[in-house]
Amino acid sequence: MHPDFWLQRWQDGQIGFHRNEVMPLLQKHWPSLQLPTGSRVLVPLCGKTLDMHWLAAQGHRVLGVELSALAVQQFFDEAGLNPQRRTSAYGEHYSAGPIEIICGDAFALDESVLADIAGIYDRAALIALPPPLRQQYRDTVYARVPAGCRGVLITLEYPQDEKQGPPFSVEQPEVERLFAQPWQADLLERRDILDQQPDFGTSALSTTVYGLQLRA
Repeated sequence: MHPDFWLQRWQDGQIGFHRNEVMPLLQKHWPSLQLPTGSRVLVPLCGKTLDMHWLAAQGHRVLGVELSALAVQQFFDEAGLNPQRRTSAYGEHYSAGPIEIICGDAFALDESVLADIAGIYDRAALIALPPPLRQQYRDTVYARVPAGCRGVLITLEYPQDEKQGPPFSVEQPEVERLFAQPWQADLLERRDILDQQPDFGTSALSTTVYGLQLRA
């Protein structure tokens, strides 16, 4: 998707992907990663998700990356936080307590800024990207974190011919292809959620959770 697409969505308030509560599947499956307190966690294409507050409450240092400055500002404003700001080659950095968000392009992050990432939480990034960009996303963001990195990936599955994304359907064979050696993707849960979202517009809808690990 062209960056202007997402910037316009935020400008128009068309953010149906945003949840007004912490994702229960994150709360359920994140502890299985057993990341030490103080670990730094990457949340790509983070928007203003409340999941970042939850991750920080677990003792993590959180690094979000978001294209829309409006989303970043709303995240801190709605939490009553006044972030410190600085500019780098990666974009505008907003920091408050254990949470830092870079307003910039996630694809442009390099190994130096991701060198201490121990975990990744991906709920709305992979499924926001059309197929050509999903491979590029894996080959940039996921390729630049250090060995041993672990994560939780949440996707949607539905008949793609019944609906134009985003969010896109990303089924298990594609996840296994994207996260083949040196990654390992383990299916943790698949849940039918069509009855929870009857207006989604498809005949079937499931959410799927994977545990990820980057092997040495």
